[in-house]
Amino acid sequence: MFNEEEVLPLLVQRLRPILDGMNVPYEVVAVDDGSKDLTAVLLQRYHREWPNLRVLRLRANAGHQAAISAGLASALGDYVVTIDADLQDPPEIIPQMLAAAKDDGVDVVYGVRNDRSTDTWFKRASAQAFYKLIGLMSQTSAHADAGDYRLMSRATVDAINSLPEHNRVLRFIVPALNFPSDTVEYKREERAAGDSKYPLMKMVKLSLDSLTGFSTAPLRLATFAGFGGAVLAVLLVLYTLISRSQGHTVAGWTSTVAIVAGVGAVQLVCVGILGEYIGRMYGHMQGRPTYFIAYDSMTAQGADHGPTDTPLPASPHPETIQATDEAPDAATHAARVTSPQPSRLRG
Repeated sequence: MFNEEEVLPLLVQRLRPILDGMNVPYEVVAVDDGSKDLTAVLLQRYHREWPNLRVLRLRANAGHQAAISAGLASALGDYVVTIDADLQDPPEIIPQMLAAAKDDGVDVVYGVRNDRSTDTWFKRASAQAFYKLIGLMSQTSAHADAGDYRLMSRATVDAINSLPEHNRVLRFIVPALNFPSDTVEYKREERAAGDSKYPLMKMVKLSLDSLTGFSTAPLRLATFAGFGGAVLAVLLVLYTLISRSQGHTVAGWTSTVAIVAGVGAVQLVCVGILGEYIGRMYGHMQGRPTYFIAYDSMTAQGADHGPTDTPLPASPHPETIQATDEAPDAATHAARVTSPQPSRLRG
């Protein structure tokens, strides 16, 4: 959640009765993605009233996919459901997801939108076109109407946490694992309160990360465009030589400028595609964490932690987890401090 003070009371009002009525042990990991409003204050209040609510606050806004990754790295459950706080994806189908996972023995249950009438026509059309494009380029079987609302088994979550990728797009990573899956359909609702946190530029960035993260087809496209430009240049040279040998005048500067501009545009596109891939490699080589945890109500330490490859140990006692951060006993510490250093012989 990011700046969701308006919708947060509605989320708790709808989510808690559903989970309490399932008669299974559960935790709710609320990832505050660096909110600037009263989201953090409300979460602390609900945390005192709702023992199963765990608050995970990031140091700064890291982005939607990074926030989900932070939650997956911290969640302890045998099954994990990822859901946005805006209530466009109804939490009422979580019991149905869990039942489908257990009855069918699958690792992933996708929430699929069978009615997107609340979305604009541009969003629906662009989403359909994008999923078709990414499917052709990467052979990824991601469902066009499935977003980030899904249930995953512990094996799936552990597999995702073990991946070294930065700028991961989970809606394509999860299908790429090819674990047994099922779907549950639902109607996508309008946002319960507040404004959308996914403007056009963020959607464009997500699309670029998806294309460059799951397919090398753009690189091949750049290569084919380069070969096409070379063939066109050779044909133009041949045409010029033949025209001159026959005494014909070559066409005017307008056609020349158009050709040069076209070839230059192809070159710039190719360079841009290469730059996207080089940028991803550069970011991966730097190894910078995509998020920093400022506060975790389970440990209540408030120390910075980067993303980990494996989730926290599945212990039912928070104090056991907290004990892993304690300092060594005084005797061990004293032994380290007073340990003599090797002496050096002087000649």
